[in-house]
Amino acid sequence: MSVLLNPYLNFPDVKAREAMEFYRSVLGGDLSIMTFGDMGTEGPLASQVMHGQLTTPGGITLMGADAPPEMVQVTFGDNVSISLSGGPEDGDELRAWFAALSDGGQVRQPLEPAPWGDEFGMFVDRFGIGWLVNIAGSSAPS
Repeated sequence: MSVLLNPYLNFPDVKAREAMEFYRSVLGGDLSIMTFGDMGTEGPLASQVMHGQLTTPGGITLMGADAPPEMVQVTFGDNVSISLSGGPEDGDELRAWFAALSDGGQVRQPLEPAPWGDEFGMFVDRFGIGWLVNIAGSSAPS
């Protein structure tokens, strides 16, 4: 088995299920969700997401969970972003993802031609997660 690196997102305010379902609606794929209750926890925590995993047909895997304040302290910032990159043949899909994922969030850099010859944009989605999108140019800069 190969070693995999997957983003694992923590969501405050019981937003994990909503966020993961939103990502599935945009990116497609299969979403599995396990709650704390599925693992025997009772009480208010039982319905919260202990582990969610979205696996898309294109090979993207996103994982996420609710972050009860007594277990995880979530601090949003600019130290981590999710990057989606592809070539010109992926441009339509990446542009559509940029538009859908940024809806309700804050676009920090519109998806537009960049000085290095690609299209590039970045935003923070409605759940506070930073995203970068890069569409490689049709030819390498000289």
